[in-house]
Amino acid sequence: MRRAGVLALLGAALLAGGCATGGFSVRTLPAETPAADNAAAIRKLQALQAEVAAAGERATLAPPAGIGPPLTAEEAPSMGTYDPWERTNRFTYRFNARFDEALLLPVADRYRRLPRPLRTGVRNFFSNLSEVVSVINYTAQLRAAPGVRCLGRFVINSTLGLGGLFDVATGMHVTQARTGFGNTLARWGMQPGPYFVIPLLGPSTLRDGFGWAADFGTNYLINLADLYRGTAGWVLTPLNGVDIRANASFRYYSTGSPFEYDAVRFLFVRKTLIEDEALRLWHRSGKRGAQTPAGQ
Repeated sequence: MRRAGVLALLGAALLAGGCATGGFSVRTLPAETPAADNAAAIRKLQALQAEVAAAGERATLAPPAGIGPPLTAEEAPSMGTYDPWERTNRFTYRFNARFDEALLLPVADRYRRLPRPLRTGVRNFFSNLSEVVSVINYTAQLRAAPGVRCLGRFVINSTLGLGGLFDVATGMHVTQARTGFGNTLARWGMQPGPYFVIPLLGPSTLRDGFGWAADFGTNYLINLADLYRGTAGWVLTPLNGVDIRANASFRYYSTGSPFEYDAVRFLFVRKTLIEDEALRLWHRSGKRGAQTPAGQ
């Protein structure tokens, strides 16, 4: 007992005398106040929600230049594609791929070996012939300005361009703006209709397939310079097809994707819908002097 008391007194003396080398402190934990903490968290959340709502309202009232308000669920375009003849279309797509690989693509590859000026002349020749159909369809669409431009291109290239072999009109800033009967039907409100793969020609819609047939029939009936009947027709029609294929970079099944048919169908139909909407907006705006929608 006496020894323990001595040790206790010695320790107290050392502490009191400052012999300890480090500071001494006692930590206290904050008081637990769950109700106050919850109330603070709620206020912080409410302030954050108010800030987000205010930012959204500012974006809606004054969207950045060139960017419109976000689409609603009703305004968003559908991801579906109307393809009621899918089984037949897939069969035709595979047939076109085999025909392209076996015959058309090898011929087009050999055609590319011809001198560039010769191939350019062939392309200009067929492009000039297409101006006739464009003039007729622009007239049917009640679009005078592009119709006159196409007529001017045809006259210039058929004379100064030596029958269309040289594109003199483009050098004179008379640009080309093709159109067809499919665009005429779209102009007057006809929807594209079901997806339709045309043998040898490829992806289309029922409306545009009918439009292509009407344009071909128009050329055949007019028979400009007797180019669409007899021996000339049997030679020029395949030559036009080879020239078109030689200038197209598309290759069937080049991606290796098992969903190539679905991707091509989706992209083609969306492209058609975008062009239709651009055509309707152009006419609705009433700006006849405005630039013609691309691809029209």
